[in-house]
Amino acid sequence: MGKLKGKVAVVTGGSRDIGQAIAIKLAKEGAKVVVNYYNTESGANETVSKIKALDQEAIAVKADVSKLSDIEHLKQKTMEAFGDNVDILVNNAGGLFARKTLQEFDEAFYDLVMNVNFKSTVFVSQAFESAMNKGASIINLSSQASRDGGGGGSALYASSKGAVTTFSRAMAKELGPKGIRVNAICPGLIGTKFHDDFTKDEIRAKVAASTPLRKEGAAEEVADLVAYLASDESSFITGNNIDINGGLAFS
Repeated sequence: MGKLKGKVAVVTGGSRDIGQAIAIKLAKEGAKVVVNYYNTESGANETVSKIKALDQEAIAVKADVSKLSDIEHLKQKTMEAFGDNVDILVNNAGGLFARKTLQEFDEAFYDLVMNVNFKSTVFVSQAFESAMNKGASIINLSSQASRDGGGGGSALYASSKGAVTTFSRAMAKELGPKGIRVNAICPGLIGTKFHDDFTKDEIRAKVAASTPLRKEGAAEEVADLVAYLASDESSFITGNNIDINGGLAFS
């Protein structure tokens, strides 16, 4: 079954929206999947159930991936379930949390946004890199906001994703000699709870109308790109930040 048959994948933030779509797509392609979550246990269990309905293996693991002790717990549970080798790591956990202007920032909000979006990517990668061998792939979730600074009130989110973009390039250089590829993807307007919560309907409609394809993207379309980057089909692609935005912005 599929181009990822027999591989082990870890997806952080895999309980809903893009993360859930990624976990299910990787399973459809044959991977055994670790679905990480923190707040949405029901969503993580739903993801696992959908994967098992495909006759594929999956587990859900609760961990706050902005905390090193929880990351170690995630790694331990992964090894217990699927052995000592991880082939695919998708650093998807992240969030905007709120739209705030410069004068509305406080230290706690800064720490929340930067830790969940960037610190998690750094230290989850650090933890699992030792379990990855030649041919393994790390895919980080950046954002179109890393390209254009984001919409109003998303300066810290955009900055944290800019850090993910640069970190992905640096890790491609560092881990390439070991045969590990590192790429990031930069989604634009994807129809998920993220925008349900933080983007007004009229803004979404305006952005979609400005997009050459005249629509929002779907989580499944992002998942398809992740599966490609996780597979041997992309074996000579590393250090890239790939846009998926319907042509709204080019890099």
